[in-house]
Amino acid sequence: MIGFGLKPGGDTFRVLCLGAHSDDIEIGCGGTILSLREKYQNIEFQWVVLNAVGVREGEARQAATLFAGSALREITLKSFPDGFMPYVGSEVKTAFEQLKQSPSPDLILCPWRDDAHQDHRLVSELTWNTFRNHLILEYEIPKYDGDMGRPNAFVPLEEVQYRKKIENLFDAFQSQHSKPWFEESTFLSLMRLRGMESNSPTRYAEAFHCRKLILG
Repeated sequence: MIGFGLKPGGDTFRVLCLGAHSDDIEIGCGGTILSLREKYQNIEFQWVVLNAVGVREGEARQAATLFAGSALREITLKSFPDGFMPYVGSEVKTAFEQLKQSPSPDLILCPWRDDAHQDHRLVSELTWNTFRNHLILEYEIPKYDGDMGRPNAFVPLEEVQYRKKIENLFDAFQSQHSKPWFEESTFLSLMRLRGMESNSPTRYAEAFHCRKLILG
């Protein structure tokens, strides 16, 4: 399989990370974020979480720091109601419009458009409505609904990266430890499966859905 690198539009590689809930970004593409940090020296992350309330607000801040580190340029945490975002869609849309005031990102990471969770789908839809000429990679989140798709873009992960992803998840999201799905085996098995599908040289990978890509 042939690999393609990412080429920033300027001196700084700007990555916009969008999540509906406090752990979406980290579960969906935490390993990729760690990989990008190592690969690109002049990289900046803009972190946006639309539902970060109570203890989850603190967890979101800690997670952003753990994953993005010193490359975290900005973090925005909102309090839109969990599970009801489509019903307050105009307010969520306004929050997306405000993102246009920030420097244009080179890469956007957001949920998959066919995710079974309505909040995730809305974030994906508004991402494409707001950013019309950008590289957007849609990450996947395993869940009870069984909505795993057939992704077409993969990021191989070194062992130190996928191990660090899982370590950061458990360090940051203490409130989720009681959930039956919040287990190392859940995250590790998905990354192993995607690594097998992509013939990753490291055996592990994160996967994305890429709708549009210009090669040149």
